[in-house]
Amino acid sequence: MRIGEIAALVGVTPRAVRHYHRLGLLPEPGRRANGYREYGIRDAVLLARIRRLAELGLGLDEVGDVLAGDEGRELVDVLEELDADLARQERVVRERRARLAELLAQARAGRLPADGPVSPELAEWLTELGELGHPGVAAGSPTAAWDREMLTLLDTMVPEAERARMVELLRATAGDAAAALYARLDALADAAPDDPRVAETAEALAGIIPAGMAVEVPGDGFADVLFADLAPAQAAAVRQALRLAAERAA
Repeated sequence: MRIGEIAALVGVTPRAVRHYHRLGLLPEPGRRANGYREYGIRDAVLLARIRRLAELGLGLDEVGDVLAGDEGRELVDVLEELDADLARQERVVRERRARLAELLAQARAGRLPADGPVSPELAEWLTELGELGHPGVAAGSPTAAWDREMLTLLDTMVPEAERARMVELLRATAGDAAAALYARLDALADAAPDDPRVAETAEALAGIIPAGMAVEVPGDGFADVLFADLAPAQAAAVRQALRLAAERAA
């Protein structure tokens, strides 16, 4: 095979093949009398392995380390590993299609929230909030909108097996008390972080956080992103509430 043929077979560009040659990841093959490179099946297998490793997120230096550890392996072993990797990718595609089917079903039934694609469990709960005319949502509260965004983020982080439990915990927090807390948090939009209402709001919020959702947020970059859309006093109240709830659940 010539360089264009092996590149097309493996699904890369000739430029990428030449780049792998320069880095020493792919040894230079023998050449024909006319000077063209002549690639064989082992070259194709190695090139496919380089591509697979790169697709898995390894840097090319790391790919080189992996390949160095493969020296002396039988061709059948490498092929079996490639086959297993393809099987893994097939499973990922099936899972994504199953998730897409759920989203399509939600959209066709008019139950896909404006917040974005979420699990069926959370979609049902958000729909219930709208149908019940939840005061905090109906009033257009900025902190209620932020809360929905956080739920959407949490939905992507919670394992599928635990989502139903998460929604049950959310149902336990719904009601007039939650709506009143949205109003109290909204009132802190222009307050200072040391405003006395911060501690009062934190105490009230901690009182409705279920033990199963009482997790203190670490003070790192993640927290900065999490609270980026809240005013300083609002963020302080939520942080204090989560800390109090976590301490009481311990």
